[in-house]
Amino acid sequence: MMNYKKLLVVIDPTTEQQKALKRALLIAEKTGASITAFLSIYDFSYEMTTMLSVDERETMRQAVVDDRTEWLTELLSKQVNNAALALDAKVVWHNRPFESIIYETIEHGYDLIVKGTHEHGGLKSVIFTPTDWHLMRKAPVPVLLVKEHAWPEQGQIIAAVNVGTADEEHSSLNQKVTHTALAFARTLNGQVNLVNSYPGTPVNIAIEIPEFDPGSFNESVRNHHTEAMKTFASNHGIAPQHCFVKEGLPEDVIPTVAADVDAELVVIGTVGRHGISAALIGNTAEHVIDMLDCDVLAVKPDGFISPLQK
Repeated sequence: MMNYKKLLVVIDPTTEQQKALKRALLIAEKTGASITAFLSIYDFSYEMTTMLSVDERETMRQAVVDDRTEWLTELLSKQVNNAALALDAKVVWHNRPFESIIYETIEHGYDLIVKGTHEHGGLKSVIFTPTDWHLMRKAPVPVLLVKEHAWPEQGQIIAAVNVGTADEEHSSLNQKVTHTALAFARTLNGQVNLVNSYPGTPVNIAIEIPEFDPGSFNESVRNHHTEAMKTFASNHGIAPQHCFVKEGLPEDVIPTVAADVDAELVVIGTVGRHGISAALIGNTAEHVIDMLDCDVLAVKPDGFISPLQK
């Protein structure tokens, strides 16, 4: 069973159709979790009214917050039919939405952030906003990014793992990703699939070292990852037919397998890089997420501390 007791749902003020809210309601109905519908708003023009006093500007801002709170409360009354659910609405004035979301999460102890993604004008592709990326890198709790794919009964759930590594942080993250995927599968009556990619032979090595045998090297790497996957899957009770070990980059392999099995959810670990390292190195999880057509749950390693935590 998913161990989420408090869900923070990020509301999209541009639409009446709140797919993140719908997903959170499904989770709450199965787990009994409470839901807070959260909206962060800001309008720079209200800060530029220099002819007004500080108190007058604050009164104007509060009037906007009250208006949006009324809109959100009405929206919830239309979309939530289960009176037994613990549900409330909160609107805050903040010029950086991701910061307001993370501060709210830290202050009130939410277990999961649920946020919808934006469709790219009429096309099927999705645009990820800076808020999405900031949340994945900096939020102290898992972030569920909701796309358009339904969550059917007996659906397919993917745990993206790196079983061929001896790195302790990655090994620990493998466990967390897989345990999370299994918990979702038990709650949603789904099936967990393990997906692991491994690198092919570096072209420059084959060129620079004539005696190097790329065929033997590839076979050795593949066997290493295959055996590691067998052991890992067996330890978690996952059958071989639900294990995928493929050569290639994670951002190619994981979306391909997700499409092949028609996955409803991919659980992936992110190390949460931020600052210059994030800008220069990038994040494998983000490249993968960009290519998927289903929901994505991004989880952090144990012990991760948000850079916004004091």
